[in-house]
Amino acid sequence: MKTKSSPRYINPFTDYGFKLLFGTERNKDLLIDFLNALLREEEGLITDITYLNKEQKGKNKESRTSVYDIYCENQRGERFIVEIQKAKQDHFKDRMVYYSTFPIQEQAKKGDWNYELKAIYSIAILDFRLPQSDPLDRDIISEGKLYDLRKGKIMYDKLTFIYLEMPKFGKEWHECSNHFEKWLYLFKNLNQLQEMPVGLVERQFKKFLKEAQIANLSKEEYTMYEESLKRYNDLKNSLDTAKEEGREEGREEGKKAREIEIAKKAKAEGIPLETIMLLTGLSKEVIDKL
Repeated sequence: MKTKSSPRYINPFTDYGFKLLFGTERNKDLLIDFLNALLREEEGLITDITYLNKEQKGKNKESRTSVYDIYCENQRGERFIVEIQKAKQDHFKDRMVYYSTFPIQEQAKKGDWNYELKAIYSIAILDFRLPQSDPLDRDIISEGKLYDLRKGKIMYDKLTFIYLEMPKFGKEWHECSNHFEKWLYLFKNLNQLQEMPVGLVERQFKKFLKEAQIANLSKEEYTMYEESLKRYNDLKNSLDTAKEEGREEGREEGKKAREIEIAKKAKAEGIPLETIMLLTGLSKEVIDKL
């Protein structure tokens, strides 16, 4: 199913690709379906959403402006911030908390207001593992609320942060056991697919693949997608280069540490200096200091 030929479908991790598939009025049913698959157990059924202004300005000129990938509310007035995050970023969780302050302030009413707030969900789809993530942990979803540490229970349930670590998802289509896992599969593998997965019958997924076909993009959409894809690839290439340089540096440090350990043991055994230099490649000055 996966191939190295030219992609048939867009990459949803690109800014434009993500917003085209989930952030347009014509595709809001796809976003509703995705949110229901993720949140229905605790949120209940979402039947409709309204897209809100993605640019949130501070109260004065000095305040920072925030621009969401997708910002919407459901029929009950509950707010949803949905973000795609392509690379690890310093203070990423802090940024998501900061983003959540704007939907809180928006709900403030002038005059006599009793401070009752509607629930806010900040959802981030990550193309990386969270820092300090256990390599053996395969749980895709991390969910946070305000928690009472002393009593061991949730203290406030109207502010929710959800992170989806996509690199942890490794199932094939036939292994997906529910609707949400199928969403994860399509999202992660979309730009590598050349045909519909075998057995795909869900109407929303068929529409998702139709909307994602590069051949179906208008000339303007294709141009904007190509620009977004180039930015994505440039970022990935930079990150891959940095990772490789880090691994190479780590290998060199490890090699030097092994050489020093060998030299220490050889010196303790009384092996001649010239032989130790030959075995390890270390200089006479380094070995003398051991």
